[in-house]
Amino acid sequence: MLKVILRREPPPLCPSNHLVTIVKNVEHGECQKNQALNVGGLSLDGCMEFFPSGAEGTAEALICGACGCHKNFHRREIHINVICRCPSANV
Repeated sequence: MLKVILRREPPPLCPSNHLVTIVKNVEHGECQKNQALNVGGLSLDGCMEFFPSGAEGTAEALICGACGCHKNFHRREIHINVICRCPSANV
């Protein structure tokens, strides 16, 4: 299940020399791998959060240290924040 969280209202309006920054954070939550797929059932292992088993940039970083599944089996949440930095203090 892909859950996308978006900001609904636009950022505050700034003078023409404003700076808008878009920050995108991706978090991986509970494991969604069906452990009983071979027998036609549904059983999740209960791993509540992705925990990499190796250093970033290595192949082990894609494997969860808690449940042993690949990162793609964990629920993915995308958080998008729009930050408007205005040089004037009265906005």
